[in-house]
Order: sequence, then structure tokens, then C-alpha cells
Amino acid sequence: MKCTVRMVSYFSTSPELSNKQRFEYFTRTIPSDHHQVQAMVELVRRLGWSYVSIIYEESNYGIKAFEELEVLLAKYDICIAVKEKLVKDSGVAEETVYDNIILKLQTKPRAKGVIIFGSDQEVAGLMKAVRRCNAVGTFTWIGSDGWSARDLVSSGNEPEVEGTLSVQPQANPVAGFEEYFLNLTVENNKRNPWFVEFWEDHFKCRYPDSSPTPYNIRFVRECSEKDKLTKDDIVFEKQLQFVSDAVMAFAVALQNMHRDLCGNFKGICSKMNPTKGPELLRYLRNVSFEGLSGDKFRFDSNGDGPARYNIIHFKQTDPGVYQWLTVGQYIEGELHLNDSEIFFNTGTALPPESVCSLPCSQGQAKKYVEGERCCWHCFNCSQYQVYLRVESGWAIGAMSLSLAGIIATLFVVTVFARNNNTPIVKAAGRELSYVLLSGILLCYSITFALVIRPTDLVCGVQRFGAGFCFTVVYAALFTKTNRISRIFKAGKRTTKRPSFISPRSQLIICSFLISFQVIINILWMIISPPKAIHYHPTREDNLLVCSSYIDASYMIAFAYPILLIIVCTVYAVLTRNIPEAFNESKHIGFTMYTTCIIWLAFVPLYFATGNHMPLRITSMSVTISLSASVTVICLFSPKLYIILIKPERNVRQSMMQSKRSALKSGTTASVMVGALPVAHPIVTSESLMRLHQERSSCSEIKTISGQLTKYTQTSPKHQTEKNALNCNST
Repeated sequence: MKCTVRMVSYFSTSPELSNKQRFEYFTRTIPSDHHQVQAMVELVRRLGWSYVSIIYEESNYGIKAFEELEVLLAKYDICIAVKEKLVKDSGVAEETVYDNIILKLQTKPRAKGVIIFGSDQEVAGLMKAVRRCNAVGTFTWIGSDGWSARDLVSSGNEPEVEGTLSVQPQANPVAGFEEYFLNLTVENNKRNPWFVEFWEDHFKCRYPDSSPTPYNIRFVRECSEKDKLTKDDIVFEKQLQFVSDAVMAFAVALQNMHRDLCGNFKGICSKMNPTKGPELLRYLRNVSFEGLSGDKFRFDSNGDGPARYNIIHFKQTDPGVYQWLTVGQYIEGELHLNDSEIFFNTGTALPPESVCSLPCSQGQAKKYVEGERCCWHCFNCSQYQVYLRVESGWAIGAMSLSLAGIIATLFVVTVFARNNNTPIVKAAGRELSYVLLSGILLCYSITFALVIRPTDLVCGVQRFGAGFCFTVVYAALFTKTNRISRIFKAGKRTTKRPSFISPRSQLIICSFLISFQVIINILWMIISPPKAIHYHPTREDNLLVCSSYIDASYMIAFAYPILLIIVCTVYAVLTRNIPEAFNESKHIGFTMYTTCIIWLAFVPLYFATGNHMPLRITSMSVTISLSASVTVICLFSPKLYIILIKPERNVRQSMMQSKRSALKSGTTASVMVGALPVAHPIVTSESLMRLHQERSSCSEIKTISGQLTKYTQTSPKHQTEKNALNCNST
């Protein structure tokens, strides 16, 4: 037969007892210490503390509370400075044990708030140690119900305990109990076998005919009828309500059970004899009544009493007079505190600061102390707000290179403008050359946007400009190489002029290619607007950068230009074998090969410098400038050489001479759109197209000349050249 005991406790508060898998039949009218811990943490938060110490009793009462305190404090980012155990030894510990605890607290002077979860006897010893260590007024205590409002702790230790805020389960006086108890005597309370011992100890007398005990043998006086209990010599336990509620809970549960099972039957009916434990437990857990204290009572889902606490405060009400006063309540998870009634041992109504470090001011950054989550030093952000400043060496180097490039490019533009109608400028394709030079100027200019202090507007300019300037350059080069390739291929197949090779058509094609980049940038800015943000790669660093620098998203701006670079390079390879006289494609090819090498070096460097923003920005600026410089040197320096140093070659006769040289090579004439090497004259695409149109008649002359060589002593080669020259001179 299984025996089950229904227990209703009025003073057991351990959180473990709420576990109904282990303590199925345990019920209590007092709340669990889990709620007391929550109330203490709410007090800490209300006082604005983020750095506290904990002293807890080495017992189930203290250890379980400490475990819950650790979890809840961490939840609210409150750090524990010192944690020490109080040995549960009923006051036999040496003074040095308590002194060492106070000395440990003093090693963390910023932790002014101390939570003490213990019993009265141990805490009384701790308060004496506070006096011995000259720590009076140094700390403010948050106390548990095990020691607060106990004379054993506060009596004689008033200055040490002053300012304490404590949590006590809320209990109101039980109506009629005081009058009932004061009227008790040994004669009318014989049912209580311990009442005689209480009476003897209270009046310091020996009751007639009482059995001798180790306690009453000291008393000489015999108790008399004059001995009466009075208010003046009796101190009532303030938490009697829980005892009363425990009795009432059983009574109401049995009453409800009897009503449901027995109806109007007086006495115990057969359905209640015997009473089934699980059934009685069900009735017990569901009771609801108004107790003798006037409070409503019901058990919670764990079989615990309602979470109602008084917040009590120990303070000096008059000179030399100290009292425990109620200054607030904690009811079902909500803290209500009367701040005006609280006076701390600091001499003010303001709570002491219990923080390891004060918040940093605006414009300052935190440098955390090693091993301390709540402790830091404040430094001016100017030491850590890092961005590429224009006066830095990185920026000066990048801007110097760009400025030199801008001057060189403007020089080229000036020379071309002054020689705008000369054969070499026309042969270079004036319109595309000016587009190309505009893109090169943009490449050099974007450096200045990259090195100045980031703002939302600057970030927008950087994001749009970095890819756009490259697109202008390589869209123009793509148009050039595509034109060369198409004319070269058409010359092998037909004498018909290819479509879309006029200057106007070339500008339209180039503009169409550039528009793709514009659309990409607009969509990118709509989806992810450019922003200047503070980036923290480490806890100490505060980098002011454009948001696109943080990840790989900046490469979106370069995706389309890189595609153009690849296509231009392919075209350069395809047209590499045209006659030397028409070799601008070779210069374009060399430009593209060098550009590819530069970018292959830049991309891994860009990703490898993620935490070094000045280096990342500088490397991007230099890469853009180098790419522009390669284009200027490879494509425009040969033209400048002829214009400035060999002007005699900048004439139409040289161009016609070039046509004859091309034919002499025995290969199909190819189109040159741009500069020739300094050793060769110039051929325009227009003259070459005319040359292609004349190929039919020239081919016939060559055929006839070849046949005539059979009957003459003139060499075939010489005769062919002669006929070809005569043909081209017509």
C-alpha cells in the first residue's frame, strides 16, 4: 500500500520545492525564493546598478538563490564583481573569516551594491567585520528575508546596517490572533505540550508540578496566577499569515471535497473514508479564499503561495533611532518603490553609484579592461575614428599621382584641340578620343572623392564615379577595337563598307554601352542607398567608412567595367596580326594586357585589406590612376610624338605613302583608328575604306602583271609593286 503525505508548508522557500516531479505532494503558502531573487534584481535595476557583489550562505537556501541570481543578473547585463560564501556554522566561525570577505569586497571599490542572501546569525558576524575593517558607509546592502528585520543583525550594528533595502514576503496581521494568544495560560492551553516550557522561560519561573528540564532547574521562583501575557513583553512573528493560510487551505479543501462527495451528510461519508491523497491534493491546489489577514489567497501553478513581497528599509528616523520601514512592494512581477522614503548611508537620498565604469561621453569610445565585461576606459573617439584624412601620407601620395595624371591629360586635350583638323587627330578618331580623354580625367578625379571624409553624399559620388569613369574609358576602347575588327574582317570578304563605323555611329554605340553602367548604379542606389557608417572591426576601432567598403558590394561598381576590359582584351588579341602600318590595335592590346595585370593585383589586395581602410582606399585610388595612366601612355604618346616632334609626318601625303606600304606588304589593308608607332606614317579609316573599294581593279592588274612576267625579264615582285603603285596613284 502506497502512503502519500499531503504537506502544506508555511516557511520553506527553496526554489527546488517547486519541482513537482520530485515533490509531487508538496504545497506551500509562502512564495518561492525564485520570486525573491527576481525582486532583488529589480531593486538593483531600479537603483541603476550594473556592477554588484554577492555574498551567499553555503546552504541550499543560499546556493540555489545565488544560481538564480547569476542567471538573472546576466540577462540584464549586470556584472558580478565579487562572489563569496558565508559558512553556515551557527556563529562559530572565526572573525578572520568574516574580515576576509569584507577585504575582498574592498578590492572592488566601484561595486558599492552588495546582495547578501543568508541567515541572521551569519550576517550579524559579517556586520561586525564591517566595523573592524573600517568599511562603515562603504557599501549598500540588498538583503534577503533570512536576515533582514532581525534584531540579531541590526541591534548594536545600526550604522553598519543603515541604508539596507530588503525583500520580505508580504504578511499582514492575523485578525484576532493577538487577543487569543494573550489570553492563553497553562491551564487553558493543555493541548500544547510545549506551552509549559515557553511559560517558564518567558516568566523565568518554574511551573508547579512541571517536570525538571535543563532549562527550568535554573529558576527558583515558582510561577503564580499573577503571571499574565501582555503586549509589552511579547513580540509577535510578523509572518504568521502564512501559518494561518496553511491551516485555512486545508480547511477549505476538505470543506469543498466534503460538499462535492458527501453533499449534506454530516461527518465523514464513505466516499471520503479513506480520503484519497491525489483527490485531496486536487482540491487543495484549487482553493481560493480570503484569509484571516484579509488577503485573497490561491496557489500558483507550482503549488506555491502568491508572489507578494514588501520592500523594507533600515534607516535612522531620529538621532540615534533606527527602524525597519516599508518603502515599497513587489507584487506579481511589478516593483513599486517610494523613493522619497529611502535614505542611504551616503548621507543623501540618491543611491550610490555601483558601476564599474561610467558611460562614455559623446565623442568618446570604450576600451574594455581585460577580463571585465562591465569595466572600460573612455578615450576620445578622435583617436579611433579612423578615416583616410587628406593630410595623411596615404592620401597625399594618391592625390599627387592623380594630379600629375590630370595635368598630363589636360595637356593631351589641349594639343588635340589645337590640332583638331590635322590628319593625325582625324585619324585617331576625334570624337572617341575626346570621350576617352574625358573618362581618363574622371578616373584621375575620383581619387579626390575617395580620400575626403565620408558622408552620405560623398559615398554616393564614390559609388557612382568609381565604376562610371572606367566604363567611359573602356566603352570607348571597346568601340574602337570592335570597329577595327569589323572593318578588318569585312575587307577580307567584300568591298562593301561595314555598317555603323561613322563617327556619329561610334558615339551612339559608346553612349549605349555607358548607359548600362548608369542603370546599374541607379538600381544599386535605390536598393541599397549609400551611407557613411561607423564600422567596428574590433572593440577599440571605430572606422568612419562608406557602407560598401565593409563587404564585397563595392565590386558591383566594377563588374561591368571588368566585363568591358575582358572583351576589349579579346578584340585586341583577335586583331594582333594586322599589318604594322595599321597597328593601333597592338597599342590597345598592350593597354589591355597591362590593365588586366593591374586589376589582377588589385582584387586580392582589396579583399585582403578589409580591416585597413586607409590602405584599401589608397589601393583603389592608385589602381584607378594607374589604369588611366597606362591608357594615356600607350594610346596617346605616339600621337603626341608626331604632332610635337615629327610634324612633317602629320600630312596627308604620308598617309597615302602608308597605303602604298600596306599594299607592298602583300596583305589585306587593315583599319587603323588612332596613332601609329613613331616609325610609320598615318592611315585614316576613311582612306582605307576607299582602298578596299579599289581592291577589285587592283587585283585584276596584279593578275595581268603576274602573267606578263612570263614574257619579260622584270622580276614579278618588282612588276607587281609597280602596277600596284600605279593603280593606287590613279
